[in-house]
Amino acid sequence: MKLIFATRNQGKVKEMRAMLGGIKIEVIGMEEAGVSEEVIEDRKTFEGNALKKARFVASRTGEWVLAEDSGLCIKALGGAPGVYSARWAGEGASDEEMVRYALEKMRDIPEHKRAAWFKTALAVVAPDGKERIFRGRVDGLVSTAPRGTMRSKLPYDMIFIPKGHTRTFAEMSDAEKNSLSHRGRAFARLKEFFIGDPEVD
Repeated sequence: MKLIFATRNQGKVKEMRAMLGGIKIEVIGMEEAGVSEEVIEDRKTFEGNALKKARFVASRTGEWVLAEDSGLCIKALGGAPGVYSARWAGEGASDEEMVRYALEKMRDIPEHKRAAWFKTALAVVAPDGKERIFRGRVDGLVSTAPRGTMRSKLPYDMIFIPKGHTRTFAEMSDAEKNSLSHRGRAFARLKEFFIGDPEVD
């Protein structure tokens, strides 16, 4: 079985191959599948953005397609940046600029009010047009300073401390982070779906 991941980011494709390890699925990126058009993420929810991308690539390929949208939501900021996580600091902002911008927004918020969560929505569109959504969420708080090693395109890992832990995601190994993260939880549900587990909700 072939599964097209609606992204140009080969790092994300590699990560997904690892998360879906152990099942016989060939994972390729959208450009490998011959789709080069940009899909504008203009929906108000993670689910809406993921479905839009998945539907677009599925309409061009007729294959199984997976798309993902995720972001950081900060309680004291009314859930911001949410779906705007990648563009919050302005179009073209570097990872470092995104971290600085977030901490500046949180500058006057005391430690006990820095609650936040990461959320992921995965959308799967089958060749017959059927659609499924798989969600993942992890709660935690925003640190007062960046800590750890920056992962490319994942800037907020440096300021997010998952609940029950004292280290940021950026201070954890890939394996440890994936066992806790929003994305890891959503992919676990996706993997159960492809294996055919009847308990998948």
